[in-house]
Amino acid sequence: MNFGYKKTVEKRKQLSSKSKKAQSRAGVYFFKIMLYVVILAIVVTGFAGLGMAKGILDSAPSIDTLNISPTGLASRIYDNNGNEIERISASGSNRELASIDQMPSSLTWAFVDIEDERFYEHNGIDLKGILRAAFVAVTSRDFSEGASTITQQLIKNNVFENGGQESNIGALFVRKLQEQYLSIELEKVMGKNEILENYLNTINLGSGNYGVKAAVKFYFNKDLSELTVSECAVIAAIAQNPTRLNPLTNPENNAERRKKILSNMLSNGHITEAEYEEAMNDDVYSRIQSVSDSNDSSIYSYFTDALIDQVLTDLEEQKGYTSAQAINALYNGGLSIYTTQDSTIQQICDEELANDANYATKIEYSTSWTWSIQKSDGTNKNYSQENILSYHKKDLGETSYKLIYATKEAAQADIDAFKASVLEEGDTVLGENTIFTPQPQASFSVVDQTTGYVKALVGGRGTKETSLSLNRATDTTRQPGSCFKIVAAYAPALDTAGYTLGTVIDDAPFNYANGQPVNNWYSGYRGLSTVREGIRDSMNILAVKTITAITPSLAYDYLLNFGFSTLTEDDINQATALGGITYGVTNLELCSAYATIANGGVYTEPTLYTKILDSEGQVLIEHTAKTHTVLKESTAYLLTNAMQDVITSGTGKTAAVPGMTVAGKTGTSQDTNDLWFAGYTPYLTAAIWIGYDENKQMSDVSYHNRIWSKIMTRIDSAFGYTDTPFKTPDSIEAAQICSISGKLAIPGVCDHDPAGSTVITEYFAKGTVPTETCNAHTSVTICNVSGQLANEYCPADSLTQKVFRIRPEGSVGVTPDTAFEMPAGLLDNVCTIHTAVPSTTAPASTEKATEGSTASTASSASQ
Repeated sequence: MNFGYKKTVEKRKQLSSKSKKAQSRAGVYFFKIMLYVVILAIVVTGFAGLGMAKGILDSAPSIDTLNISPTGLASRIYDNNGNEIERISASGSNRELASIDQMPSSLTWAFVDIEDERFYEHNGIDLKGILRAAFVAVTSRDFSEGASTITQQLIKNNVFENGGQESNIGALFVRKLQEQYLSIELEKVMGKNEILENYLNTINLGSGNYGVKAAVKFYFNKDLSELTVSECAVIAAIAQNPTRLNPLTNPENNAERRKKILSNMLSNGHITEAEYEEAMNDDVYSRIQSVSDSNDSSIYSYFTDALIDQVLTDLEEQKGYTSAQAINALYNGGLSIYTTQDSTIQQICDEELANDANYATKIEYSTSWTWSIQKSDGTNKNYSQENILSYHKKDLGETSYKLIYATKEAAQADIDAFKASVLEEGDTVLGENTIFTPQPQASFSVVDQTTGYVKALVGGRGTKETSLSLNRATDTTRQPGSCFKIVAAYAPALDTAGYTLGTVIDDAPFNYANGQPVNNWYSGYRGLSTVREGIRDSMNILAVKTITAITPSLAYDYLLNFGFSTLTEDDINQATALGGITYGVTNLELCSAYATIANGGVYTEPTLYTKILDSEGQVLIEHTAKTHTVLKESTAYLLTNAMQDVITSGTGKTAAVPGMTVAGKTGTSQDTNDLWFAGYTPYLTAAIWIGYDENKQMSDVSYHNRIWSKIMTRIDSAFGYTDTPFKTPDSIEAAQICSISGKLAIPGVCDHDPAGSTVITEYFAKGTVPTETCNAHTSVTICNVSGQLANEYCPADSLTQKVFRIRPEGSVGVTPDTAFEMPAGLLDNVCTIHTAVPSTTAPASTEKATEGSTASTASSASQ
């Protein structure tokens, strides 16, 4: 650049020219205008920002109506001794509330020292924390440094539904601004300790636990007051990231943050050097693993599955809740449910049904399988085990194929073969789930007959894989077989149809109304038999003849009264006597029906709980037993007495319990697909079912009785039950009758039956003892010389008194009784050999000997 004289003069001229001066003034004016515009824009933007901020704050929830208390609480389930056995919760609700006074200071300081060191100093917003987080973010590009105070975190968790999960920056800005504003406002009306208490009851602490009390119980199986400094630091370490810092699944990550917490606590003077060293040397994570292994309750038991159904129903019916309200109350309402379950009985039942050695057949498997794929054209296809069954039956022509396998490997191979048959190139597998279920399956229920309290439920054999799964004790209906003879035929017959245990029915060929023959489970027929014998030996024809005589309609009414809910009007038929019904029955309902008999004929609706308390300890529902009379007390006793014979000498001998009086009935469905035993001691009623989920015939038909016996024997031993005979009511009396006729026995006649004495002592409801004497026997005097009826001339030394049976009308005479019948025409032929010399012995009176000989069996079923 040239700074000479000439150039300087030229420069002055340029600067002093009018045009240049005008340009300069214009530039200054323009600059001033632009400055004014910028200032105005800043002012306008500022006011707009203030207005927008004011609008955001005005739209925030009112501090006056703000509820920062945690709302989701787990419902706790207790057994009949008040011991907590399970919890029910929705996601985010597995928590128990604890006051700040119940929390050790080491726990509260552990959280404060790591989450919000100036908690007791700031007004809800920690400006120093915000600046620190900003500095760390700028200098290290690490944005994990938190700046939210405990108060802000509480607001975020309990006020804003999407706290921390906003979909865009704008929504995040709005939430953060409102969060900070509400934090300041909250601290004006609420103390620090109250804020901290709500925060510690709210936070997610991993593994489905919310709040410190639930977390401490889950990880350490302790009460809050028992925590060590080391354990306090473990719990506090989880809060920042409940998944990554979970001490059960990621102990290394938790240990790293725990170390920082302990260091902070030491530097802040909240623990001593000795406490710090002791905590650092604590092998705390091995204890966590051990506790978790022994306290895994993520899958509900079969009892709890059934309990959930009953509680939801009662909340709707008794409290007027909608379905949604009932579900919310149960899973989020912090209910305390006191159940009828006895943990000792439940454990015994669980162990015995899970013991493969108790089953007579080798274990087999079925599958519960689901599979989803996306086809190359974008459509989704879903498959299940039903598709595999259809594949075998329709595509492969295996019409009798069953999804039952000798091994899990064989089941998996079948699944893989089906998948290969449908999977095509370009298909994408979206998901698959396979559960192998041991077969045959089982169910068991135990009820206290005096209260209706369900003491134990087992809904399946094998490891329970999911909550609210198939419950074979309460959900599955199966054919009850001969267990139904008691409740469908003999109970109404004895109660109102004039039958007694001594009523005689002819076990002889008999057809259903449609002409189909009724078959016994044994071959042939047994002839004239009492109702007691029909019960003891489970005689099919006797049961069908009985329901036919009393009418299936009466039987149906009684069954409904016994509490069976699965029957239809199609079950008003003769086959119902043998358990041949449309849908079958559930284990629990059959058990409760037998409990009715054990309870003197009074039905008590089975219940799984006694009371429900709300989250504040107030009674929400108190169970009141629903009862009604089904049978006369005398009828119940007679059935019980007869069913004792089932155990001592009948089809249920393998169900006997050593040293204990037992009454019960066996049941086997057609083709032996279902095996049942329902029975009771003076203390408890129980029912067992064994069978394949997919019907399959079983060869051994008695091992379920042995399992029933084993369980009840263990229960008796566990509780020290002593044998107490079933109480005989005053309405019962005894009488000696003839088992062939069912009428009063004739001394010297019925006790001289050709096959042995037929005189038995039978029990009757008062007023039902027979008034007629036996008409199925006759006693005659025979002349040994002629073999004919003796006359007045036959010598005394040639006379023999003989007793014969007389077949009632309607008997077909093809039973073993035939050998003992009086020869045809015997009474028509009097001895003709002895005629000359009168005998000194008076001949027997044939009129007296044949008295009543033409009577029938006194059973309307044989008419």
